[in-house]
Amino acid sequence: MPFAQRRLAARLARVATLLERAYGRPRRRLEDPLDSLIGTVLSQNTSDLNSERAFGSLKAAFPSWSALARAQPRRVERAIHSGGLARTKSRRILQLLRLIRRREGGYDLRHWRRLTRAAAGARLELPGVGPKTRACVQLFALGQPAFPVDTHVHRIALRLGLAPALATAPQTQERLTRVLPETGSLGLHLNLIRLGREVCRPRQPRCSVCPLRRACRHARAA
Repeated sequence: MPFAQRRLAARLARVATLLERAYGRPRRRLEDPLDSLIGTVLSQNTSDLNSERAFGSLKAAFPSWSALARAQPRRVERAIHSGGLARTKSRRILQLLRLIRRREGGYDLRHWRRLTRAAAGARLELPGVGPKTRACVQLFALGQPAFPVDTHVHRIALRLGLAPALATAPQTQERLTRVLPETGSLGLHLNLIRLGREVCRPRQPRCSVCPLRRACRHARAA
């Protein structure tokens, strides 16, 4: 690993350690892979609350993935209305289900957990599924080292100087994934999300109580 990447890896490990001291090491059970994929599609361009409502409504309206795959787009659209962009997302979900059924022979994708990270990433090269969605499924459903960069993680990475100031979220995700440890990425990701929601907010961040304040150039300049 080049020196710059080793240095970045060390800084990321330091961030993980400080956050674990403050918040502990969070754990969560693996999600069903297809639940994770569809749920993440629903989360695009909306709040967690709205996407969770839309996912719950979708599962309540259709007893199985096969029933959903046979549904008319307008009915799916009505079920996920609370998540926003319902017309686009309903058609994307139906396209994904039909493609997965044709390619995998069914809707149970738990066998993907036996794949390498690269192989699973290749299986997730699907229409409308970008780098963040692929990383979410790999991390939360397949138990693989991955590092989704959402708005919270991206904001914190920029403030810490873990990515260039003008880097986009996908660029930041690619940069940090290169130096990701084989274990611990789930805890680090969840702790960064918590930090972004509670402390490192977009406006008026609470730098004085931040567990990363000594490692953060933004806090030092505040």
